[in-house]
Amino acid sequence: MKVTLLAHTPDPELTVASAARLCYSPSTIDEVREKLTPEKTAQFVDMLSEIGHESPIEHASFTFGIEGVSRALLAQITRHRMASFSVQSQRYVAEAQFEYVTPPEIENDPEAKKLFVEAMEKDQEYYDRLTETLKKRHKADMMANGMDEKSADRAAEKKAIEDARFVLPNACDTKMILTMNARSLHNFFRHRCCNRAQWEIRELAYRMLMLCREVAPNLFKNAGPSCLTGPCPEGKMTCGKIREMREKYKA
Repeated sequence: MKVTLLAHTPDPELTVASAARLCYSPSTIDEVREKLTPEKTAQFVDMLSEIGHESPIEHASFTFGIEGVSRALLAQITRHRMASFSVQSQRYVAEAQFEYVTPPEIENDPEAKKLFVEAMEKDQEYYDRLTETLKKRHKADMMANGMDEKSADRAAEKKAIEDARFVLPNACDTKMILTMNARSLHNFFRHRCCNRAQWEIRELAYRMLMLCREVAPNLFKNAGPSCLTGPCPEGKMTCGKIREMREKYKA
């Protein structure tokens, strides 16, 4: 897994503090910003966190480059709908020798890993065979309808991989660019940094949070699983490790 913070709102904490202060000030926007020293900005961001005033933090956005994650993770992360996603397409990008993500529980079990690798190799084989079979028929049809061979070859492959991709596994590697505002990120971290989240998206959320803290430490200092600032919301399903989680995220 590779996670990179590609871009973010310039001076995210100043932007958030300016938006919040403007709500309660008769001053112009320029005057509001001029009065916000780094110390006052930090105090204002802290106050927003304490009183639960979240709408101003929507003005700061963060864009991440995410690579080496599975299609299983993609299915989970796109449930966070207050976000923008650009994902590598399996319709337009042929999966020749596709990369895949191996779960740690499988990686650490030799017998399970052997079966897993065999399954991935079979998936690749069937994908390649399906692509070739479909491409051959599509190309013949296209050339019969007057398309030149070179153009038909390209168009037939694209049409073939649209359907061949249906045999690809959830483990298949994918890449994406993701943008969220700070409020959506806080919600994402509450759910996905939790020990009850699936291991892969939990690791992604942790790395994203660490990158956010580097550029906006006050804005994200209390971000993380829900148990950092209150009781565990999981009820009987709690992991029972509130103390360990709080120590981890405060470190």
